[in-house]
Amino acid sequence: MTANTTFPGRTAKPAASPPAARPGASYQLSLPQDGRLPLARGWLWLGLAALIGSGLFSVLLVVSRTPYVNQWLPAANFFHISLVLHVDLSVLVWFVAMAGLLWSLHGHPRAQGLGWLALWVTGGGTLAMALSPFVDPGEPIMANYIPVLESPLFLAGLVVFALGTALLVLRGLLAAPRLGLGYDGRGALHFGLSAAAIATAVALLCFAWSWLVLPTSLHGKAYYEILFWGGGHALQFTWTLLMLVAWLWLASACGARIVLSPRVTLLLFLLALAGVFSTPYAYLAHDVASVEHRNLLTWAMRLGGGPAIVPVGLATVLGVLSLRRLDATLRPLRAALLSSVLLFAAGGMIGVFIQGSNVRIPAHYHGCIVGVTLALMGAVYRILPALGYQAPQGRLATWQPWLYGMGQLMHIVGLVWSGGYGVQRKVAGAEQVLRSTAEIAGMGLMGLGGLIAIIGGLLFVVVVLRAMARPQALPA
Repeated sequence: MTANTTFPGRTAKPAASPPAARPGASYQLSLPQDGRLPLARGWLWLGLAALIGSGLFSVLLVVSRTPYVNQWLPAANFFHISLVLHVDLSVLVWFVAMAGLLWSLHGHPRAQGLGWLALWVTGGGTLAMALSPFVDPGEPIMANYIPVLESPLFLAGLVVFALGTALLVLRGLLAAPRLGLGYDGRGALHFGLSAAAIATAVALLCFAWSWLVLPTSLHGKAYYEILFWGGGHALQFTWTLLMLVAWLWLASACGARIVLSPRVTLLLFLLALAGVFSTPYAYLAHDVASVEHRNLLTWAMRLGGGPAIVPVGLATVLGVLSLRRLDATLRPLRAALLSSVLLFAAGGMIGVFIQGSNVRIPAHYHGCIVGVTLALMGAVYRILPALGYQAPQGRLATWQPWLYGMGQLMHIVGLVWSGGYGVQRKVAGAEQVLRSTAEIAGMGLMGLGGLIAIIGGLLFVVVVLRAMARPQALPA
């Protein structure tokens, strides 16, 4: 397109186009220029708010586990409350907001009213959860996937958030593009985004199913652990599919040659989707409180989502590493992609060596979760020009993913180190029982890496806000 529309009083500076792709598959998402843009901006603002809140709670979280410094905090319970909000904001809310951003720009421009309703309902639930530690904290329950504060305000906020997510998924499925038999790279990415929406729908179904069939005799952690186990496993497919879509898109946006054909990519996405549908079968085959139910869901997640990650990761990294002299606006995309693959691979490798219940477990999922987060950060950088903002560029934008990723890598290395000495997870202060210098050093490295990662995460917010402060022309 040659015509441009400018903002009053602004000088338009067109975003740099990605270099021509080398021979091979191109995985490019077409971004619309219509009424869906304000809705996408709304989801972006919700995601940024979640990251800011998560960063504030993570400062308290890291300090509460850092030797000597944690002596200044009032109690270990302070750590658990911070952990609940940090996890829910940085994983649940941030990921759902980024899914809303991608699904808002994906498919057809229908049902936008439903999309706005989903945004406001989800935002309202998020606000209630974020305020609950200060208004009605309750008892922190460190359940896997979705830790909670057992207070009316937090739980009501979580239910409202789930309703908003359900509306978001409904709108995403209604607006999904029609899928045919012939697939190019863009079609494969569209299928991946639609598969992520289906996985989220299955997860919501599992949450409701667990709630309906849970024994009324269960309380506390046992209750919430079972309540969130099935749906939490299904959500992992959602996050993985969004990450894989982002990897392929970022690599192609940089001009990389992707050796995976769209049909092979489609088959990998189909395998992950098949793993999602094994989740309802686990409910039909076994009681939700049984060991067989838990094990079936765990194996389905490993066999369904795992096989797609290695080939897609290798193909995108090899393609990007062969590029030379990238445009300044594309270097942050490459940095986000490479750091994402690195962190996710580190988290996956740590998972192989987990034994017992110690801090190696959070090291594993921190690596994987941060891998997804970095991929979505790169997707935001790619989307900003389409939303009418300046493309992030410069040293700060390029180094931000590496700073965040390296800080998190130090963080998980410290956890793995300490886990070798048996330091337990989900404890802080004196409860950690750090007996040796090596244990203290490991947790000290964890604390330093966590602080660097916090800085890197907040720098992402700074980079995005700086780009949003400089609107640019939108294509006509």
